[in-house]
Amino acid sequence: MTRIDKPDTFDPERIRRKVSEVRTIEPGVAAEEQDGGKTVELNPLAQQIALQFRAENYSPNMITGLLRLLEFTALFAIGYGITSFYVAPSLDMMLFYIGVVAAGSALGVLLLHLADTYQIPSLRAAWRMTPRLLGAWAIAFATMALALFFFKVAENTSRVWFMLWFVFGAIYLVAERQLIAYSIRRWARNGTMERRAVIAGGGEPAKELIRALERQPDNDIRICGIFDDRDERRSPSIVAGYPKLGTIAELVEFARLARIDMLIISLPLSAETRILSLLRKLWVLPVDIRLAAHSNGLRFRPRSYSQVGNVPLLDIFDRPIADWDSVAKRIFDIGFSLLALLLLWPVFIGAALAVKLTSPGPIIFKQKRHGFNNEIIEVYKFRSMYANMSDPTARAAVTKGDPRVTPVGRFLRKSSIDELPQLFNVLKGELSLVGPRPHAIQAQSHDRKYVDIVEGYFARHRVKPGVTGWAQINGWRGEIDHDDKIRYRTEFDLYYIENWSLLFDLKILLLTPIRLLNTENAY
Repeated sequence: MTRIDKPDTFDPERIRRKVSEVRTIEPGVAAEEQDGGKTVELNPLAQQIALQFRAENYSPNMITGLLRLLEFTALFAIGYGITSFYVAPSLDMMLFYIGVVAAGSALGVLLLHLADTYQIPSLRAAWRMTPRLLGAWAIAFATMALALFFFKVAENTSRVWFMLWFVFGAIYLVAERQLIAYSIRRWARNGTMERRAVIAGGGEPAKELIRALERQPDNDIRICGIFDDRDERRSPSIVAGYPKLGTIAELVEFARLARIDMLIISLPLSAETRILSLLRKLWVLPVDIRLAAHSNGLRFRPRSYSQVGNVPLLDIFDRPIADWDSVAKRIFDIGFSLLALLLLWPVFIGAALAVKLTSPGPIIFKQKRHGFNNEIIEVYKFRSMYANMSDPTARAAVTKGDPRVTPVGRFLRKSSIDELPQLFNVLKGELSLVGPRPHAIQAQSHDRKYVDIVEGYFARHRVKPGVTGWAQINGWRGEIDHDDKIRYRTEFDLYYIENWSLLFDLKILLLTPIRLLNTENAY
């Protein structure tokens, strides 16, 4: 493989293309060899540190997004309150005032955004940003005054109301930003608002990277540890005060146990072979993958990199669904799940009665399956097998005419009604409505686990599994009696992950009832 000779410009898209080559699913390539599929026992120190970072944290993007929403709501409430208690207009004029208040609040937030007052450094320096804050708010009011004048409605608007809204809005913004600055400092100390990162690669490059990050006054990255396959001679056990917690294989397990946001590869850009070797093991993780570029005298294309202060990081991979995308998907899941329960409750009752009255045993069958980031979850289904023949491990896949399946269970499985209780998994946050289908932890094909058959199999777990998915509506459901079936399922799942959008979810959801009419592979 050719090496990079430090050209004048560096395009990480080239690295991405090369990684896509090693991500190709090929027959006969065991996942343990390439993507960390084999379970690795963490050493006690790494396990202890991973458990310290199990708690959820909130990214700066989420915090600033919520702040925009809060300020719009507060400015609107101030304007509406003054309108109601001071002006007390008629119904027609109240609608006019509400429109002005909504437009003015939105314009104010927009101008505050354009003035860069929602950047974390700006939020930290509340007093220093006060002139810019008040300037943006004043420009918003000047714009509204001009609009009212040009549309010849200024004479219908209370000037006292206009001034009161400006003054009380300004007082609120200044006071709120002081509180936000205090809160950000506290959140940074207790770990609520930070980006947790691990470094792949030790030695001097890792030391230089850590020192460069520590020099940044607005650094929101917390280094959780360093991982490297090299021995003590080339990669000391302590780098810039941070311990080396293990090998790259242990890094994969660490990132599945801890809540990690970012993985930074600290290697020279010229070490292309080594970088690709790491990426083919690490791309299966649901984290942002960055390549440190602080020590390379290169010019970067603006969209190729992100920065922490003045430290450039090349963007190799992003988490598939993060920040506000994850919020939107969660709202989508809850909304449609509640709607489905409201419409399908007679089907639930009928299926439950049929299961209970036709064979002894529980109505609901629970099975442990792989969830997001390879975590183990318990998935609910209507029981479709005789209770004394059920197989919670799914070692023996259900086949055509399987004697373990009850007559009612056969109908439930063909119609996929047995999957409906998974809507409660969705409401619990363990599943999504749409995503890669969760497989049982011991699921096999010809006495081989799926991870042993498919390279990149665990990359399916970079997002929450789903009740339905892209693979299922394209005919890949039912028995897996050939290696190619799990390979094709995985290919469709990876396509879904890399092309996710809410519209894509809606398309899959709407097509699911139609495609389920094809019961050829459902036993």
